[in-house]
Amino acid sequence: MQITPSKELLAVDGGTPVRNTLLPYGRQSIEEDDIQAVVDVLRSDWLTTGPKVGEFEEAFAARVEAKYAVSFSSGTAALHGAAFAAGLKPGDEAITTPLTFAATANCVLYQGASPVFADVSDDTLNLDPERVAARITPRTRAILPVDYAGHPADLDAILELAARDGLVVIEDACHALGAEYRGRSTGSIADMTVFSFHPVKHVATGEGGMVTTGRADYAESLRRFRNHGISSDARQRQAEGQWRYEMVLLGFNYRLTDIACALGSSQLKKLEANLLRRREIAARYAAAFRDLAGVMLPVVRAGVNPAWHIYPIRLNLAKLSANRAQVFRALRAENIGVNVHYIPVHRHPYYRDHFGYRGGEYPIVEDAYERLISLPMFHGMSDEDAEDVVRALGKVVSHYAR
Repeated sequence: MQITPSKELLAVDGGTPVRNTLLPYGRQSIEEDDIQAVVDVLRSDWLTTGPKVGEFEEAFAARVEAKYAVSFSSGTAALHGAAFAAGLKPGDEAITTPLTFAATANCVLYQGASPVFADVSDDTLNLDPERVAARITPRTRAILPVDYAGHPADLDAILELAARDGLVVIEDACHALGAEYRGRSTGSIADMTVFSFHPVKHVATGEGGMVTTGRADYAESLRRFRNHGISSDARQRQAEGQWRYEMVLLGFNYRLTDIACALGSSQLKKLEANLLRRREIAARYAAAFRDLAGVMLPVVRAGVNPAWHIYPIRLNLAKLSANRAQVFRALRAENIGVNVHYIPVHRHPYYRDHFGYRGGEYPIVEDAYERLISLPMFHGMSDEDAEDVVRALGKVVSHYAR
């Protein structure tokens, strides 16, 4: 569908909305086989710490071409586990991007270490390796790049920096399950890679997360950390006919249940179809908005195949008579459930109060934040849904064009 410029009365001003019902920016797709997989577990002997956990982990590791995969109760718990396995402790620093959900930085704080932010590249909005290099100090122990919107970060450059200084790379790929970077699968590249199974992600378990790694010592540390620091689990003890267990480190109850793992295994079988659909929608958007004045499309670098968790556009406010808030409200009034990803972490009250951020520290991130809007992007969208988004954005942006 091509956009025809017009001054059609916007819904926010009393006009007729493009849609009668709200199209969310993301949502899960659950089918009958997913439901049956959960029902089968509910009728089994193991609701947690049972066989479905290992089955999901093995299938996931195989899909992302990783040696080990360790499941967690959420993506945030998985990030915490990775920070622990990396050995972060009080006095240490870890470098990450402020353009992310707060959990990426919070996991560093959970270990008593300090998150240090670096600005991003203007094209992909991913962590800029040159700016990372400028932030490395003798206290730096880890780098946490984020695959923003599902576009992998500049991993080769980041891994080269890490190797030079003996740092651990924890890739936050919560947006990027199924993405490819220079012929490699996300999940097989960094020292540890973290995924999320929140309902708006490519694979949904309700809540849930995974850490993949090629190192056996990291995998063992992750397994113990998610299980109270105990060196065995209940199923192992039952199989061995013994009761004794030992807590060998201070861990948490971050286990993912068999119920969730059964759902995850069922959903994982649909990943290729889900990725294909998201890429089709992204291509439809790119074709429709390529010549739309006032809109900047997300950039895809050579050698990268994004997973498209979200589709973030940036407004060219110099070409519009409205600001981001006005455009956002107008699109919501058209029943297009746009969102914003993200409020920069350093601008949250907690980080301002505890670390003294006042704004202006990361100009590329802060400029992008003022102009970002995430369009609906999920694999359950129909062609008609995508056309509604195209029509609504064209309607709104054309209305506000200078």
